[in-house]
Amino acid sequence: MGLRRMSVVLNFVLCTSLWILCCDGSTQNERQGFPLENEKFLTEPHYHSTNEIEDLFAHLQKQFPTMAKVHSIGKSVEGRELTVLEINKNVRKRSLLTPMFKYVANMHGDETVGRQMLIYLAQYLLTNYGVVPEVTKLVDQTDIFLMPSLNPDGFERSKEGSCESPENYFGRNNAAGVDLNRDFPDRFDSSLMRHFRAMTRQPETVAMMTWIFNSPFVLSANLHGGAVVASYPYDNSIKQRECCTESLTPDDGVFKQLAYTYASNHPVMRTGSDCNETFPGGVTNGAFWYELNGGMQDFNYVFSNCFDVTLELSCCKFPKASKLPSEWAKNKRSLLEYMKLVHMGVKGLVKDTNGYPIKNAEILVQGYEQKPIKATERGEYWRLLKPGLHHIQAVAFGYEPSAVQEVLVTNDSATRVDFNLNPSDNVEGWIEK
Repeated sequence: MGLRRMSVVLNFVLCTSLWILCCDGSTQNERQGFPLENEKFLTEPHYHSTNEIEDLFAHLQKQFPTMAKVHSIGKSVEGRELTVLEINKNVRKRSLLTPMFKYVANMHGDETVGRQMLIYLAQYLLTNYGVVPEVTKLVDQTDIFLMPSLNPDGFERSKEGSCESPENYFGRNNAAGVDLNRDFPDRFDSSLMRHFRAMTRQPETVAMMTWIFNSPFVLSANLHGGAVVASYPYDNSIKQRECCTESLTPDDGVFKQLAYTYASNHPVMRTGSDCNETFPGGVTNGAFWYELNGGMQDFNYVFSNCFDVTLELSCCKFPKASKLPSEWAKNKRSLLEYMKLVHMGVKGLVKDTNGYPIKNAEILVQGYEQKPIKATERGEYWRLLKPGLHHIQAVAFGYEPSAVQEVLVTNDSATRVDFNLNPSDNVEGWIEK
């Protein structure tokens, strides 16, 4: 009798527990007061054509007129628009000190998962704003730019289900047969080489360069396929080897944190073992993996204020569309957590004694002097830094250098540090300093 009663009790407890977990029609988020996320965009998954992206983004702009704005940064070789969707709480005007973030995908036309992830991300952010607190906070505090394809011509030439690029790289390259991720100015190019390369530079590359030069992006990532790993600069090295030698930036610690953040939130990438390759922790230095010159990742860091990481999302470059919902499930958390890192480090304003902004003032951090950050025309700056104690100074032509400020950087948000510079009576002396 004792055993029978115990069995009845256990069955009752088990059934009650299962009803609570599964049968009451609610989720943990709902029980905690958070409604369900809207992911209706995952129904009937398919790859959006270039025209479909333009139509979708136009629809989102109409549906969310204060939060979504469509831009074109230029045109491809065959005249297709290089479309971008901006998402922010007020796209009419960026609030002072709101950092700019960008995701760029599909610069290799046959690497398509990232392209569709950014289309999903755009819909996710807009339809869940005001519903999911995490999304609301991110959109309120960040000016987000999503570019599904830098190479729409290559995409239109590619074939769904093809996991490898063909021998002639048809689809991977642009319509002129150029690999866009080898077409950017390189830090080791001579002046003569830069001149000759500029003469044949592709319109997609020029459009991206112009966009970067004219926009104070703080953080970025470019999405690729053919592996599962987060790769950080540099991609090239003064040693000019094919692989297996690290080439590290002055901000190696920051870049490792960026890469690990994406990888650690990705259930496959964090294992570091996929596609018959091994990457400890799911990350690698670009040059250690394999060297390349003229890449977009290095260009962002060397020629602008923007930090950029390459994210390889899938072993198969152009998997069947039926795989897209599972790819979204793998990447969603990583995409969100990576964007949040635009708020790490320090930020502030650089002004003169009359309160006017000082454009191109440089922010110097002790230990990172090789990478000064320049202020915008509004006097804004953002400097990504790892948590810890840092010593920071502002300098500008025609002004006395500021006093060095000791700043404690935490993980919570960017620490605000403003500078007010006094005019210099001795410009020549300032140059000598």
